[in-house]
This record gives sequence, structure tokens and C-alpha cells, in this order.
Amino acid sequence: VPTKSGLMMGMGESQEEIAEVLKDLRAHDVEMLTLGQYLQPSRHHFPVKRYVHPDEFNALGDTAKALGFTHAACGPMVRSSYHADRQAAGEEVK
Repeated sequence: VPTKSGLMMGMGESQEEIAEVLKDLRAHDVEMLTLGQYLQPSRHHFPVKRYVHPDEFNALGDTAKALGFTHAACGPMVRSSYHADRQAAGEEVK
């Protein structure tokens, strides 16, 4: 069964925490990954702590590939279902 997980960034996480999560996911044979920017839905929701620069998402995508993820969609507008059909079909998505 193909496995996929995703994270929303910008909620106060550290770079070290993200790196550890990626390693843990691979240690549990997760194959596909999405990383996106958390956006506060309303003033009543948890606030954005930081806007992640696109270059950081690109670097994390490279890290994910180096760790062995078969697919890694990483960017500010990426969501957990981001091109899920294409990823499941084996296509590269960015």
C-alpha cells in the first residue's frame, strides 16, 4: 500500500524538528511527502508564527529526496492532497 504524509510549516517548529520528522517518516517506510505553509483560516485560529521562504521549501524537497522519499511536493501552497492522483500514478509534482 503506498504511504503518504504531510506537514504544515510556520507554526513554530524548528529546522531540527522538521529534519527529525522526515527521518522518522522514512524509518516507517513513508514514500510520499507534502510540505506546505500553514495559513491561519480566521483570527480565531492558531496564528502563523513564520512564513517559510520558497527556497527553504526547495531545500527541504532536496532533503526529502536524499532521504529516499519517492515523491516530495514542497511549497507554500502545497496541501496534503496536492496532486495526490498524479503522485499515486508515479508522476513527479512540484
